[in-house]
Amino acid sequence: MSDYRALEQKIQSVLGGTRRPVAIAFTDAAPQGVARFEGSEPSSCSFWRIAAGGRTFYTVPSNHVNCPVGGYTHNALSEDHVPELHQVLGLMSEIGYIRLEEVPAKTIVYSPLADAPVAPTVVLAAGKPAAVMMLAEAAHRAGAMSKLPLLGRPTCMAIPAALEAGAVTSTGCIGNRVYTDIGEDELYVVLRGSDLERIGNEIDTIIKANQALTDYHRERRRTLTASA
Repeated sequence: MSDYRALEQKIQSVLGGTRRPVAIAFTDAAPQGVARFEGSEPSSCSFWRIAAGGRTFYTVPSNHVNCPVGGYTHNALSEDHVPELHQVLGLMSEIGYIRLEEVPAKTIVYSPLADAPVAPTVVLAAGKPAAVMMLAEAAHRAGAMSKLPLLGRPTCMAIPAALEAGAVTSTGCIGNRVYTDIGEDELYVVLRGSDLERIGNEIDTIIKANQALTDYHRERRRTLTASA
């Protein structure tokens, strides 16, 4: 298994802040020693907030019944909630949401990346735009960045999008921001679990390159700026 603690430290060296990167794994069965989530939350992305705060747990489809959209994108929506999904989304052909069609969703395991009990399917993190830019640059250098544009509503669409195409960035959506408490000045980046090692290997290079380029552009601006 990869050294997820070292990978979390690498990602945090770019993103900063106290919110930890969240590992999400879609599994056929609950891992041994991992507690099932008890209680209810208003959205599937609420579990991101809980895991970012340090908890490790798993959910089952019934934990996602309050969120038809999240249940759909996570492939955890039972048939009896499909009518509610259609009511919430309206005409699906006009929305183009993505679903995890081929991923088993009997259980979904959430944890801080460093504490991941199983290999993550995806890892999501939030940070300020300049930090997200650098992590996206590391993914690009690793050949793991998708060609998708900056994603928007719903935020949870970024999970299947990253799994299908590689690393993606997302503006988030208003519901997600309410349920997760991310800052108004933060964006998301979602990485495919199978790409983590390669992306992590490029982070130091990207940090050094951006430090050098910052000095270069500041000096260039100083020398090329003329007073009116």
